[in-house]
Amino acid sequence: MSDTPTTPGSAAGPGPQLPGQPPGGLTDPPVTGLELRRGAVPRRRVVSWAMWDWATQPFNTVIITFVFTALYLTSDAFVDPAVAALGEDDPAYERALAGLTSGLGAWITAAGVLIAVLAPVLGQRADVSGRRKAWLAGGTIGMVVCMLALFAVRADPGYFVLGAVLIGLGSVASEIAGVNYNAMLVQVSTPATVGRVSGLGWGLGYVGGIVALVLVVVADGADWWGMPTDDGLAYRVIAVGCAVWTLLFAWPLFRYVPEAPAAHDRPKVGFFASYAVLVRDVVDLFRNARTTFWFLLASAVFRDGLAGVFTFGAIIAAVSFGFSDQEVIIFGVAANLVAGVSTIAVGRLDDRFGPRAVIVGALTTLVVCGLAVVLLRDGGATVFWVFGLILSACVGPAQAASRSFLARVTPAGRESEIFGLYATTGRAASFLSPALWTLMIALTGATIWGVLGIVVVLFAGLLLMLAVRPPQTSAAPPRP
Repeated sequence: MSDTPTTPGSAAGPGPQLPGQPPGGLTDPPVTGLELRRGAVPRRRVVSWAMWDWATQPFNTVIITFVFTALYLTSDAFVDPAVAALGEDDPAYERALAGLTSGLGAWITAAGVLIAVLAPVLGQRADVSGRRKAWLAGGTIGMVVCMLALFAVRADPGYFVLGAVLIGLGSVASEIAGVNYNAMLVQVSTPATVGRVSGLGWGLGYVGGIVALVLVVVADGADWWGMPTDDGLAYRVIAVGCAVWTLLFAWPLFRYVPEAPAAHDRPKVGFFASYAVLVRDVVDLFRNARTTFWFLLASAVFRDGLAGVFTFGAIIAAVSFGFSDQEVIIFGVAANLVAGVSTIAVGRLDDRFGPRAVIVGALTTLVVCGLAVVLLRDGGATVFWVFGLILSACVGPAQAASRSFLARVTPAGRESEIFGLYATTGRAASFLSPALWTLMIALTGATIWGVLGIVVVLFAGLLLMLAVRPPQTSAAPPRP
C-alpha cells in the first residue's frame, strides 16, 4: 500500500464556481488534509486501519442483514402461536410477519434519530480533544456489548422488542465508532491512494462478512455439533460469536494507527454549547467549502438508500421470495463475495476517474435493479439471485467512493468535524429508507413493496448527486 507523494498543481486563475457560490466568493477550494501529506504511508498502518472493517462487518452482515434479524427476529418464532399455526398461506400469517418487519424498521428509524442527535457533537468533541481513538474504542465496545446481550433474546413474542432495541442500540454504537474510523482515512492515505485505501477497507469488510457467514453455514451443516437448537439458541450463540470476532480483529488499529493531534485552534465547550458551535461550523462550510456542503446533503440521502439495501435485503429474500434459512445464508455469502471483489477493484477506478463517476454509475444501476426486483417478482428466486447480486456489486463501491470523495474535499485540520457531519447528515436522513419501507408495507400488507421505498430514496440521492461538482484540486502547495 506504499505510495509516492504528489504535488498539487498551481492554478492559473480563479477556480471554477461551486454550486450556489455567490459572485466574489471563493476563488480556490480549501486545502485538504490529503494534499498536505507527504511520503508513503506504512503498509502495516493501512492494513491495521482496514482490519477494523473486517472486525465489525459481522454485526452488519450476520446480525442485521442475513441471519439474526432475517432468519430469527422476523420469523414466526416471534408471532402469536395461534397465528403461526395458520401456516404461510393464510393472510393473517403474512400480516403478522409484515408486522415484525415493519416493527424492526421502526426501531431502526428511532436509532437513526438518536445518531443524528449525538454524532455531530461527539465527533466534534473527539476532534477538539484529540481522542478520536478513544471514541472509536467506546463505540466498538458498545457494539460488542449489544451483540453479547442478544443471547438473552429467546424465541418468544415477548422478546421481540428487546431484540429490536439491542439491534438499534448496536447501530448507534457502530455509527459513533464509524465517525472516528472514517476520519482516520486521511491519516492512512494520500491523494494518489485514497480511493484504493477506502476500497480496501470496505472490501475487507465484505470478505470478513463472507468468512463469518461461511462459519455459520459450517456450524449449521454440522448440526451445531450436538448443541441443542431449541428456543433460538443457535442464533443467540451466533450473536456471541460475532462479538468475539470483533474483539479478536479490531485491536491492530488501536496498536498501529497513531492518534490524530488535538485541534488546539478550536474552543473546548460544554456538550450543549457544542450545538451552537456546530451551527456556526455548518454556516462556515457553506460559505467556504461549497462542494463539501452539497456533497454532505446528497450523500445523506443516497447512503440511507444503500443502507436500506443491505438492512432489508435478506428479509425480502426470506419473506417475499421464499428463501430457506440455508438459501439466505448462501445468498449472503455470494452477495458479500461480489461486493468485496467489486469494491476493491473499483477503488482503482475511483483514483483514476474520480469518486463522483463511481457514485453516479452505482446509484443508477441500483435504481434500475431495485425496480426489476419488484416488477419481475413473479419470476421467483432467479430474479432475486440475478438482481440481488448486481445490487450487492454496486453498494460497496458507492460507499467506498463516498468516503474517498469526502476525504478529497475536507478542509485540512477539520477531518473529524466533517466526518462527524457526514455521519450526522446521514443519520438525519436515516429515517427515510426504514420509514418508507414501513409505510409501503403498512399500506399494502406485503413485504415486497417495501423495496419501492428504498428505490425512491436511492433515486432522490442520485438526482442530488448529479448537482454536485467533482472534487477540485487546491492551488496551495503541500506543507513542507
